[in-house]
Amino acid sequence: MLRYSFNRLLRSLLTLVIIIAVVFSLLRLMPIEGYFDNFDKMSPTQIQNKLTLMGLNDPLYRQLGRFMWRLLHGDLGTSTRYRVGVPITGILGKKILISFRFGILAMAVSLPLGMLLGVAMARGKGKLADKLGNAYIVFIQAVPNAVYFLFIQLYGAMLIGCSMLYKATDLRTAILPILSLALPSIAGYAMWLRRYMVDETNKDYIKLARAKGVPESVIWRRHVFRNSVVPMVQLIPGSILMTISGSIYVESLYSIPGMGGLLVDVIKRQDNNMVQALVILYSIMGILGLLLGDILMGIVDPRISFVKKEGSR
Repeated sequence: MLRYSFNRLLRSLLTLVIIIAVVFSLLRLMPIEGYFDNFDKMSPTQIQNKLTLMGLNDPLYRQLGRFMWRLLHGDLGTSTRYRVGVPITGILGKKILISFRFGILAMAVSLPLGMLLGVAMARGKGKLADKLGNAYIVFIQAVPNAVYFLFIQLYGAMLIGCSMLYKATDLRTAILPILSLALPSIAGYAMWLRRYMVDETNKDYIKLARAKGVPESVIWRRHVFRNSVVPMVQLIPGSILMTISGSIYVESLYSIPGMGGLLVDVIKRQDNNMVQALVILYSIMGILGLLLGDILMGIVDPRISFVKKEGSR
């Protein structure tokens, strides 16, 4: 297990290095205006002097090496247009906490509801609960998020009697963003859990248990549900991290000062350093989710072997 985890960690680090190099190189192809807050007022000589001072006239591999070294020390650079001269880590620190709070609350809602819906659909396969659950899943996957998010914001605010925009002083304004973040995750958890549970009921050991007269409640609780949750473990860490990182559209829609709205804002302002930092941060979260999922899968499923058998290819 330790060897497997170490190998997965090395592969994840290699993937992350490649992503950072690609993102860094692509952003160097962007217009240089993104590195200056007063580009229109600067002369060509001033621009070249500033580029030399920032090291942007050096060969690309040297720029990348310096950036990697600073990144290892937790330095993502400074903002050039969003908040001129302010360290990016200071800007992100406050906004990550806001997205983290909304993401945790959304996961606290979506995970139990999604699993309950998946169990109800599997146990009532072909019946009303299954049909309603499938209709909900199809709706969530077929209809663009922006459509039903707008309906939730408009009619939900009228129903609750609160502002359509988030206010830190009014806890009611946090209900609709959390619900919006939770709805897609509920559908995903329900869909996968139903699939795994239905597949599990068709296996031979379940048929044998029924032939022996084991009560259905025991079969569903101790065998079907337990074994169906195992493959879902691999999906949960990535889903949690991506939800915590915040939805770009939801945070922008409700004016939540978190990570999602920030990415939209810095792209509009052409703040290359901020865009670079946010893309790398989202990449880290995605890779970390996959890594944790693989490791947890190996921990909870004793059937997985991490040692090659003799004679295997």
